[in-house]
Amino acid sequence: MNIVLWIIAGLLALAFLFSGLNKVLQPKEKLEPRMAYVKDLSAGTVKTIGVLEVLAAIGLILPAALGIAPIFVPLAATGLVLLMIGAAITHARRKEPQMIVVNAVLLVLAAVVAVGRFGPYSF
Repeated sequence: MNIVLWIIAGLLALAFLFSGLNKVLQPKEKLEPRMAYVKDLSAGTVKTIGVLEVLAAIGLILPAALGIAPIFVPLAATGLVLLMIGAAITHARRKEPQMIVVNAVLLVLAAVVAVGRFGPYSF
């Protein structure tokens, strides 16, 4: 199970690192064609979400890999669960059910990491 948790955490980290860097480095106007929901958010909010995603990606891998404060791994996963709840609410308000499914899958994967790393497979 430890290997499965590492794989899930790695995949989540890659996905959120890419997504977060995209939000941080691109202007809001350039994101709008691919991410329609950013029209409803301020540029600062989009950047903040991007920073949170990058920090979560780092928090899923580095603390455990370096053996420094590995408690941050389940905390980062819990943060992603909360972020995906917010994302699902945003997409529900915009009537984007296909995106809610994506949010739900990411939420479940992050929850598996959080429960596994807080519980029986902690570091």
